[in-house]
Amino acid sequence: MIEKMKVVHVVTTVSEKSSLLDRLQKMGIVHFSEKASADQQYLQRFADLSRIATVLQEYPDIVPETSLLSDSEFEVLFQKLIACLDRKKSLQDELSESRSAAEKLAEWGRFSPAEVRELQQSGLDIHIYRTDKKTLAALIEDPEVQFIRLSPVGKMPTLAAFSPLPPQYSATEFPLPEKGLAELEQEQECCRQGLSDCECFLRQAASHLPSIQDQMLRTQNESEYSAVSNTSQSQDGLVWLRGYIPAAEVEDFKNAAAEAHWAWALEDPSDSDDRVPTKVKYNKITRLMMPVFDILGTVPGYREYDISFWFLGFFTLFFAMIIGDAGYGLLFLLGALVLTLKGKKSSTAVQLLWVLSIATIIWGTLTGTWFGLQQAMEVPLLRSLVIPTFANYPEYFSVTTVTQQNTIMKLCFILGTVQLSLACVMNIRRKLKEKDLSWVADLGWLAAICALYFVVLFLVIGQQVNLLPVACVVIAGFLLVVCFGGMAPGKSFSQGLKSGLGNTFTVFLNTISAFGNIMSYIRLFAVGMASLAIAQSFNNMAFGFKGPLVVAAVLILLIGHGLNIVMGLLSVVVHGVRLNLLEFSGQLGMEWAGIAYDPFKKGNKIKK
Repeated sequence: MIEKMKVVHVVTTVSEKSSLLDRLQKMGIVHFSEKASADQQYLQRFADLSRIATVLQEYPDIVPETSLLSDSEFEVLFQKLIACLDRKKSLQDELSESRSAAEKLAEWGRFSPAEVRELQQSGLDIHIYRTDKKTLAALIEDPEVQFIRLSPVGKMPTLAAFSPLPPQYSATEFPLPEKGLAELEQEQECCRQGLSDCECFLRQAASHLPSIQDQMLRTQNESEYSAVSNTSQSQDGLVWLRGYIPAAEVEDFKNAAAEAHWAWALEDPSDSDDRVPTKVKYNKITRLMMPVFDILGTVPGYREYDISFWFLGFFTLFFAMIIGDAGYGLLFLLGALVLTLKGKKSSTAVQLLWVLSIATIIWGTLTGTWFGLQQAMEVPLLRSLVIPTFANYPEYFSVTTVTQQNTIMKLCFILGTVQLSLACVMNIRRKLKEKDLSWVADLGWLAAICALYFVVLFLVIGQQVNLLPVACVVIAGFLLVVCFGGMAPGKSFSQGLKSGLGNTFTVFLNTISAFGNIMSYIRLFAVGMASLAIAQSFNNMAFGFKGPLVVAAVLILLIGHGLNIVMGLLSVVVHGVRLNLLEFSGQLGMEWAGIAYDPFKKGNKIKK
């Protein structure tokens, strides 16, 4: 359930601003959607601490200190760490430049640029060139040019001239470097020694990672406090803030305001307010979806639906059908058991794993799928639990493969029709409460979707369907959507009709899209069959090894089924989640563009 929000305005005197902020932070119920930027000092400090923490986490073998450093001790360490990281970066850049220069200079041999400069300063105008054989021959014949031949560089003739070569000769002058190879190598050694010293210091400092993380949390809270403080507006000795609080927290806020002598006002968010945060209140069942929503980063809009219950139900079924193997379900169940025994309290994610693993075992049992092994059907107990028309090995039940596949595909289309129809019913129910006449358009969508289901069966499975009444229902639903889709509270019937007629072509395209949405549920069948085929392939490969090669067979089974499980989990994200977030949510009109309720309070964990 999405909790109702109230807009709150709080006013106090400028002298009481700090007291106001402290109390609001302690209450931890007011959400500020439009906050100003925090003071730069906190932002910079948090960035520096994050950089330090990232580097020190590269030393997981270092045992962390159990006690935290004092503020004064930490500041000393902090400044040293910043200097160390800056020096490390500088040394790395210097080492890279030195290596690059040495590589370019290596082909010229080991010489001292300083000695060449001394000769130049003594009056010898020395210039070093690379040229080709033809030009070299011409230079030898020219009595006006004085030079000394040097060792070839890159198979090209090289020479040292005692004056600039005349312009008619094609030659590339070698710019004299600042340092020679010996100096560059010494410089690299100094850089490596400096980097080694930095590395030693960082390893020692890694033991204080808990202190750094504690300072990060404190800086984060100070930054949040600063942002809210900068958000406040003031005039004529008064300061005020505007935020949002859950309707359930109104009484607590009133009591705190009366005690602190604040002036305040509460109001409902306006229809045009798009900054209202979303606070979803989960029950014992729907909270199982929290880990999935957290991973996806999805938040419904304040005026949208909380579909966590339906999401959980369909997601669990989709998960089971995509993984499709009771053997894999047993592995997931074993993992859930280990995590439950390992932890003092079963987390929400572990509880969700229990539900998903049990659902997978049930579906795999009904289809007779145990690690993709056909031999499992030779076990009477396992065979007795299978629904014959669902069986992945239909020959054991005198069922044809075509019948079995058509049954599973039909089930997928039924799921799609039910889920999309549910979205229409939810829209109708909500709009009836709001006295929004566009509910008739959703009724049209409901009729069209149910009729399109039979079209899908006719085209995909080849089931005999009387298309005339189906077409009539689809056309009737199309007309209802066109005529009533533009209706809305505050609009006259003629205005809504005009708006709906203007979207006729869009409705036509959406009707085709609705057909495609039902069709898209066939992915549950396709991915499940692909997973079974992969499992069977690895089984056949492994069972081909006999005698001493049984070790190779075991490795093939472990790697093959492990890879299949990983691919199945990825398919759940790609397909199972998609059907809920796109097809189902799209029919509901949800955009998942909500702002998560994040009240102003002291945080107990670092935000990423």
